[in-house]
Amino acid sequence: MSRRDKFRVLGSILFVIVVMSVIFTISFLITNFAFPRLDYYPTPLLGYMINIVLGLVLCFTTIVIITRFFQPRNNAFIPLIEAIQRMAKGDFTVRVDDAVFRDNDIMSQLAQSINTTAAELNKLEQMRQEFISNVSHELQSPLTSIRGFARALQNEGITPEDHQHYLAIIETESIRLSRITENLLKLAALEAENPKFEPKPYALDKQIRDLILASEPQWMEKEIEVDAALQPASITADEDLLSQVWTNLISNSIKFTPAGGKISIALKQEAANLTITVQDTGMGISEAAQARIFERFYKSDLSRNRCATSGSGLGLSIAKKIIDMHHGTIAVASAPDCGTCFTISLPAAQAS
Repeated sequence: MSRRDKFRVLGSILFVIVVMSVIFTISFLITNFAFPRLDYYPTPLLGYMINIVLGLVLCFTTIVIITRFFQPRNNAFIPLIEAIQRMAKGDFTVRVDDAVFRDNDIMSQLAQSINTTAAELNKLEQMRQEFISNVSHELQSPLTSIRGFARALQNEGITPEDHQHYLAIIETESIRLSRITENLLKLAALEAENPKFEPKPYALDKQIRDLILASEPQWMEKEIEVDAALQPASITADEDLLSQVWTNLISNSIKFTPAGGKISIALKQEAANLTITVQDTGMGISEAAQARIFERFYKSDLSRNRCATSGSGLGLSIAKKIIDMHHGTIAVASAPDCGTCFTISLPAAQAS
């Protein structure tokens, strides 16, 4: 509280004390004037009680009069109350003009707090709406394909080759739909109040090497050169969760690296931290896209012309959530047509 506000509060208290003293003095004068004329002479205690009751009635009446007289000044609270009421109804676009309260620090801070809260809630609401829109789109796309090709199969005039082709598309879209729902469930589980988290010590270099070998058919098919420089390193972490991170980063690198390209994966320990880098020679990511790359459903291709083999835009969101749970960091460095490098830093030891 500022010095000005302290003096204001002190002045208000002194004002109330003076007003009450005057009112009770007037009450005493009234009873002294009225009792003799009414030929009524109460005991000192009863007279004292009558004075108190009369004084309280006069105080209440005075407060009502003063409140109504200064009501325009008290209306300063009305914009704050209305803003809170609108926020309670789901309208987060409200804004209170805090310049009106520039002479009152407390009121100004209250108005700024309401504006800040409304802005944050509005941002969350926009994210919620965008999330619902993206979920609807991602689910609708494979469902539309499945429905369309299922109808095509009902055409008796299609050739056996087309029949098999349509069935393959339906299967692919079904797998895509299953992957989206699976990732949504993973993300929901990770964001639960008490997510499943079972850290244990294991060899991180072996885990990454095994996942690279598991993806060999994919990078061999595109004739991609994979260079793995993995120093021996142990970590105490949730092995299953981190496996999802490495799988996502490796599969993304393979997907976006053209045939004949190169992927470099490195693991090294620096002091108490482990640094993992996954670098490719793919199409790269624009600077604007990098700022949003870890958002749910975000893809650098904003045209929404996504093929059935494209991802759901949830993998990197899940990866970041898992890294956060391990008290680590994940960052991206890229440029269009210059490849992409993801850098993950993790504590070498995690407390269980």
